Amino acid sequence: MKPLRNFIELFFPRCCAVCGNLLVGDEHEICTQCLLSLPEAYTAASENNYIEHRLQGRIHLTGAIVLLVFRRGNSVQKLLHQIKYRGNEQLAITMGRQLGLRIAESHRFDDVDLLLPVPLHRRKQRRRGYNQSLLLCKGIAQTFPRPIMTDNLMRTRHTPSQTHMNRRERLENMKEVFTVRDAETLKGKHLLLVDDVITTGSTTEACAIPLLSVEGVRLSVAALASAGDV
Repeated sequence: MKPLRNFIELFFPRCCAVCGNLLVGDEHEICTQCLLSLPEAYTAASENNYIEHRLQGRIHLTGAIVLLVFRRGNSVQKLLHQIKYRGNEQLAITMGRQLGLRIAESHRFDDVDLLLPVPLHRRKQRRRGYNQSLLLCKGIAQTFPRPIMTDNLMRTRHTPSQTHMNRRERLENMKEVFTVRDAETLKGKHLLLVDDVITTGSTTEACAIPLLSVEGVRLSVAALASAGDV
């Protein structure tokens, strides 16, 4: 198979999603140099990290972890753009694996029962063709093996893009957007809610409200990236 792969790559070379350079050997979607130079949120695996502080007083979290730091114009912005708008599904799975490694290494989430991707509205998912949070879950599950539940936390209405909204506008935009379809299956579970990026936390909060209303649920959050300083 390797000679065939090499022949195909003569005509369809594999390139790094961040820098555009050719991938070599066992590199997938992102080159080793770019992967190692991504700005990692090293403190995010510890208790009382900045993500937990950001959401403190709004929702009760058991824990939170973020892999990367997003700033306008940095390599993480390019990576997220590839995942969300350029159809690079495999990159999302690849980065999910990296996030899963950090989750497993931290041992703060060892008793998590289920992975829950933040759902897209069916209209947006139909247009995009996939849910990037679900792809991240699939990658996470390869290095932090847990079942993925996709049919319980539901998005009840379509919302406009939040890219240019401030915090107040985002909170208003996300009000009563999510609902739990079958609370019985979540009772007493420790859930890990997975999203691609956390900015103000409005989406996380909107998802958390119905989830935490279920008896005995504990909620943790994992994201590929977060805006702001660590």
